[in-house]
Amino acid sequence: MGFNVIVKEDECIGCGACIAVCEDNFELKDGKAIVKNEIVEDIGCNQDASESCPMNCISVEEV
Repeated sequence: MGFNVIVKEDECIGCGACIAVCEDNFELKDGKAIVKNEIVEDIGCNQDASESCPMNCISVEEV
């Protein structure tokens, strides 16, 4: 069991909030946040990144 981390790149404003709380799994590319590892075993800081996003474009779903 694990978690699927999704960023809706078309809604991302590139503010970097997700990177500030979870730099291990997020980075900016062309001014948009991208996920380094879409499938993770441990939710870790990914939920914090989702909650910190002002555009609510990050979701973490159990798989």
